[in-house]
Amino acid sequence: MLKLSLYFSIRGVMQQVLLDTSIILDNTQNLIDLHNKNMELFITDIVLEELDRKKDQQSESGYFAREFFRRIHNVSKESMTSITPQLSTDYITCIVFQAQDICVPLFVITRTKYRTAHSDYGFNDARIREVAKDYKLLLLTNDIALRVRFMIENIESSSLNQAAITSPKEISFIHKVALLRDGSDTEEFSQSDTFKKFSNWHIFEIDEVDMTDSMRYETGRKHFGIKQNDTLEILDLDSIIATQKPYILPLNVEQKLAYAILLHANNYVSIITGSTGSGKTLTALQAGIALQKMGVVDGIVYLRNTITANDKEAELGFRKGDEDQKLHYFMYPLFSSINFIIERLKEHSLAKRIEYKGETKGFDKEHATQYFLDKHRIEVMDIAHARGITLHNKFVIFDEVQNASDATIKLIGTRMGEKSRIVFLGDYNQIDHPYLSRLRNGALSLLLKAQKDDFIFGLQLKHTIRSEIASWFDSNF
Repeated sequence: MLKLSLYFSIRGVMQQVLLDTSIILDNTQNLIDLHNKNMELFITDIVLEELDRKKDQQSESGYFAREFFRRIHNVSKESMTSITPQLSTDYITCIVFQAQDICVPLFVITRTKYRTAHSDYGFNDARIREVAKDYKLLLLTNDIALRVRFMIENIESSSLNQAAITSPKEISFIHKVALLRDGSDTEEFSQSDTFKKFSNWHIFEIDEVDMTDSMRYETGRKHFGIKQNDTLEILDLDSIIATQKPYILPLNVEQKLAYAILLHANNYVSIITGSTGSGKTLTALQAGIALQKMGVVDGIVYLRNTITANDKEAELGFRKGDEDQKLHYFMYPLFSSINFIIERLKEHSLAKRIEYKGETKGFDKEHATQYFLDKHRIEVMDIAHARGITLHNKFVIFDEVQNASDATIKLIGTRMGEKSRIVFLGDYNQIDHPYLSRLRNGALSLLLKAQKDDFIFGLQLKHTIRSEIASWFDSNF
C-alpha cells in the first residue's frame, strides 16, 4: 500500500479528496495539513450533519466538532472548483475553514435526494460511498470498516493516522559520537552528513578518544556539545554550574544539560519533559533565577494549567477562596520546588535560617514561600488571564503542558514580548485534559517540533528520583 504523501505526488499537482467525518474529528489541524499539501478538499452534507450532532458531546470528538464550526468564517455559492454537479439534485458550495492565519476552502457536496434508500451497513457511510463513486474522489477516512467496503467495490480510499505519536519515549535529542581529544576532527564532524541532519539544539554526547602509535582508544572521558548555527559548540557544564552557583546542584547529567542550555544566550523556547521526580520544575526555576541574576530577564512568570485529575475543565470559579487562593491550589509543583530550596538553604546557612524562619524579620514559616516569590520576582498566573497581555523581559515557565492543546500553546506563545523566554514542562504520561491523550497532547506536539525546528530546544529527562513504589506505578500504568 502506498503511503499517502507518495500517493498524492503520483496522482498529480492538485489532488481532490473527499473527507470522512473521522478525519475532522481526529483533529481539525488535519485540514490545515492537507491544504498545505496542495489538496482540494471536499465533504458531503452528511459529514456536516454528523459534525453538528457531535458538537454538544463532552468528549474529544465533541471538542473537535465545536472547533470545526468555530473556525468556519464564510459560506459561498461560488464553489471555485473544477468539479461540476453530477446530478440535478446536487449542489456544490464553498465554506472557509480559517486557522493559524490560513484559509482552507472546503467544498460541500449537497445531494438533496440520494439513490441509497437503505443499507446493510452504516446508512451515512453508504451515502458517502455514493458521492465518492459518482465524483471519482479519493476518500480519506480513518474508519477501517468503511475502507474495507470501499476496497471490495474498487473505490479508492486512504487513511490519515498522522496525529498520534506511537512511541513518544523514542524521541531523543542526545546523539552519541566519538571525537579525538585534541579536537582535530571536530570541524570534519561538523561538516558531515550525520551532523547536518540534526536541527539546532540537538545534544551530542562525546566519547573522547586518543591515538597512540596508530591505535585508537577511548580515554573514558565524556563531553557534551550542542548544534548551534551549523557548528558544534562544546558545553563546559561544570564551569557553567560553578559560575552560576544554583541553590541546589543538578543531580545528574540530564539536569546539568537542561540547566546549562536554558541559560544559553540564543535559547528562547524550550520543551522539557519527564516524570514526577525528574527535577524539571526545580531545574527550570533555578535557570530563571540565574537569568534574573545575570540581568537577562527581570522576573519569572509561572503558568500552569488549572486542570486536575478530578476536573473536566479549567474552572477556577468552583474553588473556595479569593482569586489568589484559588490559583495557588494549582501551584503545588512550584511551591514544592521553592520549599525544597528553602529547606536546603536553611540546612547550610545560619543567615538563611534567620531569613526564612523569621527570627529577625518576623516572617512565620508559612510565609517563607511568599517571601521567596517576592524576593525573586516570581509571579504565578492563570492561563486564562494571559489573553490580551504581553510578557516583556520575563522567563516564563509553562508547567503541565501535556494538558494543553496546540491552540493554548499558541495563545501563550504569542504573548511573549521582547527579550522574554519560555520553557514548557510536562509529562505526557499524566493526562487530565478530557480531550487529549497520552499519544496526542501539547507536550508531544512541542517535542516533535523540537526534533526538526532550529528555534526550539527539546530534552526528555529520563532519570527520576522517587520511591520504588512510585516508579513501579509510573512504569506499569
